Amino acid sequence: MTHEARPTLVFIHGTHSSSYLASGLLTELTLRGHHAVAVDLPGHGNEAFYPRSYQAPQDLQALATEPSPLAKLTIDDYVERVVEAVRRAHRRGPVILAGASQGGIVLSRVGNAIPDLLERVVYVAAYCCVTLPSLNAYLSTPENAGSLLPQVTSAVVGDPAVLGVARVNWRTADPELIKGIKECLAGDFTDEAVMHLLNTFQPDEPVGIPMADARGEKHAWGRIPRTYVRFTKDRLIPLALQDRFIAEADRLTPDNPTDVRSVDAPHVGPFDRPELVDIFAGLLTR
Repeated sequence: MTHEARPTLVFIHGTHSSSYLASGLLTELTLRGHHAVAVDLPGHGNEAFYPRSYQAPQDLQALATEPSPLAKLTIDDYVERVVEAVRRAHRRGPVILAGASQGGIVLSRVGNAIPDLLERVVYVAAYCCVTLPSLNAYLSTPENAGSLLPQVTSAVVGDPAVLGVARVNWRTADPELIKGIKECLAGDFTDEAVMHLLNTFQPDEPVGIPMADARGEKHAWGRIPRTYVRFTKDRLIPLALQDRFIAEADRLTPDNPTDVRSVDAPHVGPFDRPELVDIFAGLLTR
């Protein structure tokens, strides 16, 4: 494989997050000589919005009503941002597109839009809509019954229907809320690691994203080789739901079965775990 033909990994972060989520993974891959980049979705990373009332000392009453510029964003805005990044990366060679958590629904939509520009799609403990239309539709399935997501949504401030965003107070001082978030997202992380994690999150996420139709289309997305990396200790997307995504995808495209990998990790990884880095390094050197 020539230098110019080496694949580039483009990584899509999940909800309330940013490209920082994958910084450890990208650093390790880059030091091994691979091409890798993470995309900040609109309204995230350097474009993140932090309400004045979110700062210390917090004003919870104001936080529940302060308008958010992210309310106007749609799944189409997210897809457009990623398609642009893929097109640029594709100029120098093949592209492997990966998504974590809610980033999986953007991944599927991009796969529908530009299947010929993608060498592979990789879901990392991510939502992968096939039979049901949206992320929200899968939340009421039997396979999601064990999800601890309500322990995160308990930290939501204000009315999402009014604000147009789900506003999570990651800076809460309530020890029970922090404990619940840790159980859902971070498993056996130390308390110090959890506090660091919470300070990498941003409060707002557009409410329309989880409701958007994100089904992978057989004639487009279904033609792209795909990998699903199961996180076996995930308490936000239970393993049973991850396996449902894999099974539904394989039924839709029996001639293009999912390459399934497993990592013994909670929902947030971290993404620089050696076994996960090794999986991506292997995909990038095929």
